[in-house]
Amino acid sequence: MVHVLGSRILLRPTDPQRSRDFYGRALGLAIAREFGTGPERGTVYFLGGGFLEVSGRSDVPPSPALRMWLQVADVHAAYEELRGKNVDVLRPPQEEPWGLVEMWIADPDGVRIALVEVPEHHPLRYRP
Repeated sequence: MVHVLGSRILLRPTDPQRSRDFYGRALGLAIAREFGTGPERGTVYFLGGGFLEVSGRSDVPPSPALRMWLQVADVHAAYEELRGKNVDVLRPPQEEPWGLVEMWIADPDGVRIALVEVPEHHPLRYRP
């Protein structure tokens, strides 16, 4: 068995500064650490229970199969805030058949990101 001690998503953007602006300024993710120098330096952001590392550079955008799922306290407030920052909102918040309230956005390279609110009545929150 592999004993995992930590984890992070590694993202190699086509334009590192544009991606740092998106994750750091538009989404407002807190920085866990930075390393290296220059335009392709690494920035590691907190993602709740995990991390996102934006470092290096790629000639092609990440695969469309890559998706992120970020739980937020209030998805409607996040929607209003991100619209005001001209973030590419792919779909506004709506309650899904499985009970979560989800909206979808995209980062500058087109990586799809679900912002998810777990309502009070949902089994992920409810503890009898």
